[in-house]
Amino acid sequence: MNTALWIVQGLLSAMFVMAGLMKATLPKEKLSKMSWTARHSASKIKFIGFSELLIALGLILPGLTGILPILTTVAALALSLVMVLAAFDHFKNKEMKELGVNLFVIVLALFVSYGRF
Repeated sequence: MNTALWIVQGLLSAMFVMAGLMKATLPKEKLSKMSWTARHSASKIKFIGFSELLIALGLILPGLTGILPILTTVAALALSLVMVLAAFDHFKNKEMKELGVNLFVIVLALFVSYGRF
């Protein structure tokens, strides 16, 4: 079980480091391939990116360092919350393809949260 949790944590962390860096560093115009960016301000997109970076670090660092390992559970729950909010936004705008990705990430994050609690 521990191995499966580490694999899922690593995948989620890698995915959100890449997504967070992209949202936090690129200008809004370069993110136009993502349809949801047109509906939100550049500062909100950057905030989401930095939040994703912090969550990605929270999924890995507490377990590696042994310092406050409960923060991994907190990070996984935070990721679930971010994805639920994103899913509502996509559902409201009839973007069903993106909704599937959100639901998949929610399931993985809840698995990590449950397993690390």
